Amino acid sequence: MSGQTPLAVRMRPISLDEVAGQQHLLRPGSPIVTLADPSAKTASSVSMILWGPPGTGKTTLAQAIARSSGRRFVELSAITAGVKDVREVMQEALNQRDLYGQSTILFLDEIHRFTKAQQDALLPGVENGWVILIAATTENPSFSVISPLLSRSLLLTLQPLTDDDIGLLVDRAVEDPRGLNGRVALDDPARAALVRLASGDARRALTGLEAAAAVATAPERLTEDETSVVTDDDVAQAVDRALLRYDRQGDEHYDVISAFIKSIRGSDVDAAVHYLARMIEAGEDPRFIARRLVISASEDIGLADPQALLIATAAADAVAFIGMPEGRIPLAEATIYLATTAKSNAAYAAIDAAIADVRAGGFGRVPLHLRDAHYPGAKRLGHGKGYRYPHDSDAGIVPQQYLPDELRGRLYYQPKPLGAERDVRARLERIRRILGDR
Repeated sequence: MSGQTPLAVRMRPISLDEVAGQQHLLRPGSPIVTLADPSAKTASSVSMILWGPPGTGKTTLAQAIARSSGRRFVELSAITAGVKDVREVMQEALNQRDLYGQSTILFLDEIHRFTKAQQDALLPGVENGWVILIAATTENPSFSVISPLLSRSLLLTLQPLTDDDIGLLVDRAVEDPRGLNGRVALDDPARAALVRLASGDARRALTGLEAAAAVATAPERLTEDETSVVTDDDVAQAVDRALLRYDRQGDEHYDVISAFIKSIRGSDVDAAVHYLARMIEAGEDPRFIARRLVISASEDIGLADPQALLIATAAADAVAFIGMPEGRIPLAEATIYLATTAKSNAAYAAIDAAIADVRAGGFGRVPLHLRDAHYPGAKRLGHGKGYRYPHDSDAGIVPQQYLPDELRGRLYYQPKPLGAERDVRARLERIRRILGDR
């Protein structure tokens, strides 16, 4: 268990059949499956770019394709490789093809770290089929990979592994001879903790398992006739992190997000940041947090600070763009802004009141002067007759009826004297006086 090769490396699948997750990319006849098929190795030579979060299997897929297809496999890292290294690989690949009929898969990790000039060096080999490029990136290729390379490659998006996927990998690593070979057992709380802490990252789960197994098999814990059992305390000690009680499908999930939103609504920024931290550390889906921030900006802040919705939406876009763990920063910025700004639920209350009237049958006919007068025969029916064009008035507002007769005088939007709505309230009072019947 303490060999020099890390558990995560030892447990890498040797074929596509062992790959956990990414089933949307592994359907029969898909580009990856076709490329891995040894009988199709001369017919399929498409290069591809694998885009996804860390630990989702980009390197695993590349190696499994090479092993299954019998192709030569060369791996470069964009962190350490340069143009000279790329050209050497291309030349050797060309020699292998021409002399021995052997095709080469070049796996380039973190291609987004390559400069434009370095990426340009890949083009001849990809264009002429000297290599089959499988490039991996955690950043959006549309921004980090040059257009000529994108146009010559398939872009495949990998998804974070599900809890079931992570659980399958952990169970396999415990029993597999390449892994822990049954020398430890994993109790249910420890397994759940490893899955939760992984947050969809297979490498993180297996690294945590290896460290926890080392704790459980310390000399003082070994017995002659019992298998060492890895507990959640072992996991906590191994990863040096307190294990939070948090089930993404259970009560704690709903309790913490409820406390988070209510803390924002109540303007307690410290409590809001605390609950945000709990969700992040427990591996909550950051997109779920971002969605709730957007809802909070609309429901609890509204027009008291119209900027709030823009900031919440920008945070959601940023999280989708950069992923975690960096995504915690825009989430924190949005949380702090929303918690400390003015609050108003007037827009939320207005639309709900209007919907309630409509559902109760309070909608009536559109006044004749507001109806469309452009289609044939509309004017004979009186459509548009008497409509007053507001821009013809110096004030930009003219007194006329807009609501149906049944709802005349109904007020839905009641702005509060808070934040930007204070100015909206004063302006709206003047507007309603001009419109009349208010």
